[in-house]
Formats: sequence, C-alpha cells, structure tokens
Amino acid sequence: MDDFLDKLPQMDLMRSEKMTLVQLIIPVESAHRCVTYLGELGLLQFRDLNADKSPFQRTFATQVKRCGEMTRKLRFFKDQLDKAGLRCLPRHELEPDIELGDLERQLADHEHEVLEMNSNSEKLRQTYNELLEFKIVLQKASGFLASSNAHAIGDETELHEGTYSNNGFIESSSLLEQEMRHEPLNQSGLRFISGIINKDKLLKFERMLFRATRGNMLFNQTPSDEGIMDPSTSEMVEKTVFVVFFSGEQARTKILKICEAFGANCYPVPEDTTKQRQLTREVLSRLSDLEATLDAGTRHRNNALNAVGYSLTKWMTTVRREKAVYDTLNMLNFDVTKKCLVGEGWCPTFAKTQIHEVLQRATFDSNSQVGVIFHVMQAVESPPTYFRTNKLTNAFQEIIDAYGVARYQEANPAVYSVVTYPFLFAVMFGDWGHGLCLLLGALYLLARERKLSTQKLGSFMEMLFGGRYVIFLMALFSIYCGLIYNEFFSVPFHIFGGSAYKCRDTTCSDAYTVGLIKYRDPYPFGVDPSWRGSRTELPYLNSLKMKMSILLGIAQMNLGLILSFFNARFFGSSLDIRYQFIPQMIFLNSLFGYLSLLIIIKWCTGSQADLYHVMIYMFLSPTEELGENELFWGQRPLQILLLLMAFIAVPWMLFPKPFALRKIHMERFQGRTYGVLGTSEVDLDVEPDSARGHQEEEFNFSEIFVHQLIHSIEFVLGSVSNTASYLRLWALSLAHSELSTVFYEKVLLLAWGYENILIRLIGVVVFAFATAFILLMMETLSAFLHALRLHWVEFMGKFFHGDGYKFKPFSFALISDDDE
Repeated sequence: MDDFLDKLPQMDLMRSEKMTLVQLIIPVESAHRCVTYLGELGLLQFRDLNADKSPFQRTFATQVKRCGEMTRKLRFFKDQLDKAGLRCLPRHELEPDIELGDLERQLADHEHEVLEMNSNSEKLRQTYNELLEFKIVLQKASGFLASSNAHAIGDETELHEGTYSNNGFIESSSLLEQEMRHEPLNQSGLRFISGIINKDKLLKFERMLFRATRGNMLFNQTPSDEGIMDPSTSEMVEKTVFVVFFSGEQARTKILKICEAFGANCYPVPEDTTKQRQLTREVLSRLSDLEATLDAGTRHRNNALNAVGYSLTKWMTTVRREKAVYDTLNMLNFDVTKKCLVGEGWCPTFAKTQIHEVLQRATFDSNSQVGVIFHVMQAVESPPTYFRTNKLTNAFQEIIDAYGVARYQEANPAVYSVVTYPFLFAVMFGDWGHGLCLLLGALYLLARERKLSTQKLGSFMEMLFGGRYVIFLMALFSIYCGLIYNEFFSVPFHIFGGSAYKCRDTTCSDAYTVGLIKYRDPYPFGVDPSWRGSRTELPYLNSLKMKMSILLGIAQMNLGLILSFFNARFFGSSLDIRYQFIPQMIFLNSLFGYLSLLIIIKWCTGSQADLYHVMIYMFLSPTEELGENELFWGQRPLQILLLLMAFIAVPWMLFPKPFALRKIHMERFQGRTYGVLGTSEVDLDVEPDSARGHQEEEFNFSEIFVHQLIHSIEFVLGSVSNTASYLRLWALSLAHSELSTVFYEKVLLLAWGYENILIRLIGVVVFAFATAFILLMMETLSAFLHALRLHWVEFMGKFFHGDGYKFKPFSFALISDDDE
C-alpha cells in the first residue's frame, strides 16, 4: 500500500512548495544592485535581522527618509495636476534611468518653482478678488446712496408735518430717520460703511450689528450677481453687498470691529456720483490687466506641471522601488568587518538556481571584486507557505486563506474546492435560467478582463472581478443542477424527451388529486417535468433533496478524513493514523455511512422502508426484528456490529494516543518528569493534531490528555451536527425553488391574465426586479455564504489546521501605491 501511494504523481496545489532557508553575504558595493535584482525576481522573502532596532536606528534610515520626502513631493505634484485638471501622460520614447540624487535635485527645483508660482498666483488672485469685490460694492452701494439722498430731500416736508403733540411732548420718527430725512448725509453727521460678506454669515452679522448699536443703524443688503473664487479652495463663494448707515465715531469703531470678526471686507464708496464713475473705470481697468496676468501665470504653471507630468509615473515607480530596496537593506546586518551585509531569507527550493544566477549578474554589473556568498542554512522555525496559483485557482486559494493559511506542506483544501465549492453552491441555487444570468455576468467580466485589470475599481466591483472565475464555475454548475431539477425560472421543460407519466383520462381532471400513472421508461435526465404541480411534488422533492444532501455531506466529510490520513502519512505520524484516522472513519461510517448506504439501497430497490424508524431503533432496540423496514438480508446483525464498532471507536480515539505519547517520552528521557520530544512520532512540527504548539515545549501529560478528550468529544458531537448542517443544501434549494415559483405564478402569470397592457407591463417589470434583486443577488449571496461555511467548518475541520503564514517575497510587482 505504501509503495502504491509513493508512486502516485504529486499534485501541484496539493502541498505548498518546499522552502529553503538561505543566507546571503553581500559586499557593500554590490548590495543595492543585488537587492534590486532580487526584487525584480520576486522569489526571496527576507527575514528581519534588526527587529530589535527602531526604524531610526537602522543603517539606511537616512536614505529611507530621503525617499519618503521625495514621495511627499511626488504626491504634491500629483495633487497639483489633479487640481489643474491635467493628466499624467508619459512620453512614448524611452527615458533614460535617473540616479536617485539627480532625481532628488530635480524634484526640489520643480517643487520650488511650483510653490513660487502658486504663491504669486494666490497673491494675484487675492488682489483680483479684492478689486472684483470693490467693483461689485461700487455698483450696488451707489444705488443705496442715491435712493437715500433723493428720499431725504423729497420727503422732508411730509415727514416734518407727520409729527404731532401729546401732553406737551413732541413724538416723531426715530432720531436716525429724522437726521436722514431732514439733512443731507454730510451735514447731519450721518455716516455709512459699505462692504461685502459671505452669504452664509449674513444673518448672524446683521443681528450682531443690531445689538452692538442698540438698533441705531440702518442695514441695507443685496446679493452680488457674481461668484467670487476662494483662492485657497478654488471654489466659488456667494457673497452679499451691505451698506450700514450710522451716526457717531463710537458706532463706527464697533461696526468695523464686527466686520473684521466676521471676515467682511469693507470698501470706501464716495457719495459723489462723478467720483464713483471715475473710480469704477479705474477698477475695471486694473481688473482687465490682472485677468491677463492671471491667464499668463496659469499657462506658465500648466506648462511647468505638464513637464513634470510626462515623467511623474516613472519617477513614482523609481522612488517606490528605491524605498523598498532600502527598507529591505535595513533588514540586513553588517558583518564584523563592516565590509559585507549578511541577510537571511526563505525561498522556494526550485528558485535557488535562479537566485544564484541573479546574484552573479548583480556582482558583474556592479564591478565588484568579491562575489556574493549564497548558501543553505538549517531551519529551526516552520517555513512559510507558498502555492503557485494561476488566475483560476487564485480566487479559490484566497477563499481558503481567508479562513487560515495552510501549515507548511499541509494538504491544501483549495485543490478540491475548485470543484466542490461551486457544486455545493449550485445544489442550493439550482435553476438553469438563473444560472444563465450568472453566466452572462461572468462572461462579461472575463471578456473585459484585460481592460478591468488595469483600472482602479471600487471595492464591490473589485471583489466581483477578483472572483470572476468562481462566478463562472458557479454559473456552469447552477445550469447543470438546474437541468437536474428541471427548473428554468421555476418552469419545467421537456428537454430530454417526453414525460414517463400521463393522466388517467383525457380530461386530466384528477391529475392533482388522485395523481398520474406511469406508462413508459423514466425520464432520461433529471426530474420528470410532470412532477411539477402534482399533489406529490413537494413530498417527492423534499425526500430527493434531503437524502441527496446527506449523501453529499457524508462524501465530503469522508474526503476530509482521507486527507487527514494523507497529512499524517506525509508528516510520518503513525499515531495519528492508528489512533485518530481509523477510529474516526469507523465512527462516522458506522452511523452516517450506514445511513447513506440505506438511502442508496432504497433508491435502487424502490423499497417503502422508513429510514427514520430504522436509524432510531438501531439505538433504542438493536435486537428487534425490522419487519417491513428490512432492506436487505443480514441487516439486523450488521446494525448490531456497526453499533458496537461505533461505541468502541470513542475510547479508541480518546485513550491510546496520550498514553502512547507518554510511553515514548518516558523511554526517551528515562522517566524524567519533563523533556523535549524530538521524533517524528511526537514532534509537533510533524504531529498535526498534538496538543503542543510549533515551538518546542515541555511535555505535559495532563494537557495532552485534556486536548485529546476535547478533540474526541468534538468529533463525536460534530459528526451529528455536521451531518445535520448539510441539510442546509436541501433547505436553501427548496427555498430558492419556492421563491421562484411564487414570483412566476403570483406576479408574472397573474399579471398576464389581464387584458390590460399596462398591468402586463407592470407584472413583467416587478418579476424582473424580483428576479434580479432577490433571486440573483440575495439568494446568490446566501448560497455563497452557506457553501463557504460547509467548506470552512464541516470539510476543512476534519484535517485542516490553518496556522501557517504566507510566503511574502520581496517583489517590485507586489508594491502598491498604498505602500508609500
């Protein structure tokens, strides 16, 4: 048996790549080039030999800081380009590589130039805004002043006659109104302040003026017809022109302070109309000159930014790579002579030759007189886990890694999930009409794969695009299961021939009460379409899907146990095979494997035996005769034997392994209380289910026994609960089918029964929305999550530990914009 298993070909994804711990001794003069070439290769994961040092204490901290400063400048240029509405358009001709020092000087010069232009532009914009505000105030405030003067002269007599006497006291309008109306502004001491303020501050500003002057002021306002650009945010701001009439120097001081506090800009407006016109002409002339100056400055700034934009993408890539190189160099140590850097790291065994060739090329290109020393080290810690995946298998590997990264060289569930995951999804989602809709979406993502892979997508779209092959396989399996269920949007079709059943008479009046009769061979593929709408449809489909769910669940759990056997055999742990795999297989299949056998026999023979009764009384009365529930000869003694084997398997799982470990320990360490285990039988690096961790620990019998007790109880109870958990396949499949039937019959057919075209159209729209959002989105997500749980818990829980760590090589291809 062992020879046969050894001769089986290895699967690429079954176990992670063999890893090797290597040491590099690199001369200082070629260190930068060596690390750069290794980053281009992307097959070496460096270990941090300076973990006890802070980032500022490391050798190349100054270079990392310089790269960080250049990254800040590049982000500044990118923001300026975005703000100006310009795009980074790289030149088509090849640009020569630039040294880091030259790039640093160029970036400093460009930044100084852009900052100076921004400063000048901001000052010019500020001056332009002030002149624009002054022009608006002149135009709006002149109207208030003209109307006030005319009103004061024209209505003087009428207002004077409007006063009247009361008990010797003269009552009239307010003092401010009297002064405004009886005398000109310059004769009565009535003064005014004009200015402009943000529209959102106007109400609070007016209230504050009213309270500060105790109502002795007249406030006029009008919105400005033009928006004014804020130079700091480049956004248009709505403002309002105001004119405040008051009397007295004290009121003037208060009003000016309030204007300053609210950010209102005050501008002097002469009362003389001639002076107003002359001042307006001067302001318009200066505005025209400033507009031309601003336009010229903007063109000059855009030309400077375009010059930067041509090389910005290349510069950002260069700086990111240089920073990554120096970050990696900071993980290396100097040797005692301070002439070489010493580094350690993990690499796949197959990549040792490539790494050696790259290091030789780096030594030659750097003109170093001393070559790089590259040799293999003995590893103490567990190596990282590395699987070589492609576009199809990568998505399934990510689903498995979301639960936990496989332990080094542990059996990889992703190999089987490529088929089992979309299939279990399809069992719950089986409808070939809905499957076709999913297939169209998946084909769209696959057709635009090259274009979408280069775009920055949103989080939801990125998730869909990453799982495009998962969706594609789920759609194919959904079509397959839908053909088995014979459901197209819940409607059955005679795709593979005629039905095996017919009505008892020509009227078919009793088809849904008495039932149909069989008159020919069974329907060749899937469920016979005549079951749809019959009185036994629901009991038949319930029985079919429930039994099918149990069969699929037991098959997948047995696959998990078989993988645990291959894990134990690979790691050389015969204890796990003898005292875990064998009793677990006996217990699971003595009970639920036997149930699966009864289901298959009942299907093949057409027996009317009650399987519930058989399984219940197998425990309650194992010696009683089965009677009409007997499916085959010798069933009762077989049940007694299986029951005894299941009871024996429980202590078999619990007691032998802890005592066997204790015996090996006592023999090795001659009865000492504690010691370190080192053989393959008891070493935890090769003992997947042992109670100890990966690091060497003291042997503790009580801890191992308690762990084994918990593991045994968990498996016994989990065998029942996990089998029941697979019934979700039946439940979700039935729910999906019934929901689809409700939408078809109660929405589409009901609306189609009316002659009104509007009602029919509404019915089609409601049916389409219900299908798209409930059946194709919510039901897809529900089936996806349930299939995920069945794999993570019921399947992987039988053999998968998931306590490894990913292989993360130093690679320029893996550096993203977020790593800056």
